[in-house]
Amino acid sequence: MRTTKHGGTQSPGKYRDAVGIPLALLAVGVVICLAAALLNQGGAAPRSAVTAAESSVQPAAPDVTADATTKATQPPLKSPPPARRTPKATSKPTPTRTASTTKLTPRATPSTQRTTSAGSLAGRIKPGIRYRGVATAYEAADGNGACLFGPADDLMIAAMNHTDYESAKACGAHVLVRAANGASITVLITNECPLPCAPGQIDLSQQAFAKLAKLSVGRLPITWTLQSPGSSGTISIRYKVGSSQWWCGIQAIGHRNPLATLEVRTAKGWRKLHRTDYNYFLSPDGSGCGKAIRITDIYGQRLTIDGLAVKPDVVQSTRVQFARH
Repeated sequence: MRTTKHGGTQSPGKYRDAVGIPLALLAVGVVICLAAALLNQGGAAPRSAVTAAESSVQPAAPDVTADATTKATQPPLKSPPPARRTPKATSKPTPTRTASTTKLTPRATPSTQRTTSAGSLAGRIKPGIRYRGVATAYEAADGNGACLFGPADDLMIAAMNHTDYESAKACGAHVLVRAANGASITVLITNECPLPCAPGQIDLSQQAFAKLAKLSVGRLPITWTLQSPGSSGTISIRYKVGSSQWWCGIQAIGHRNPLATLEVRTAKGWRKLHRTDYNYFLSPDGSGCGKAIRITDIYGQRLTIDGLAVKPDVVQSTRVQFARH
């Protein structure tokens, strides 16, 4: 039998030393590897965490103190102007202090313009206005009445009701009267119809009433308007009985349009005289008696009459007359 010869035998103690040293070295290497691995992992983890944190962090809100400091040291940013509001058509505008709003100029209505341009000095009876009422009749005799014009050659005359007579302002007015049946007549106001004659009522002479209806009708519904007749003579002036340089009453006769004022010239200028309900303008102290006279109609026309002496109860003719309206 063949026997293979190996090397010499070693003792057990030496075998253990030979095996133990490599095992120890192997263990040390494992420990070193583990340590190196742990060191590598520990250094990478913080780096990635910081990187992730830096990538996910949002900008911080401004600090209040820092913002206040910034506002104090830097000019504020201008915000865009707000959009302008257009006022609604129904909104009430706020007045603006401009030359056009601080000086108020009233806007007139059409009826006021008509009154102003067609008799701004008129009393109750105004041009261009149609009045309604009733017509009655009276016996006019010679035609004289409260206006003290004296006897009338033409009896197409009438007495105005007390309210519209207005303290003789209606004296000398020409009025066109129309009845419901279409008939019409123009009359001169020479008298006053006292109460209970109602506003709008005109008491016609019987001769004038007969032009509209039979006298037996009694009360006739009418409309009437102020007229400025086309044909008319010149104006006359009369001083009242008893007039002198110390006291006088002055009356105008035959004027086309109703009178608004009568003035006399004095040393201090024109003086407006008071009108009585019997249609004379009085100067109680004689101021202006026998001096120049200025008369104005309801349309604002002025006429000046010179050279008339104080002649009581004498009708003195002039060469002037108001224009037609």
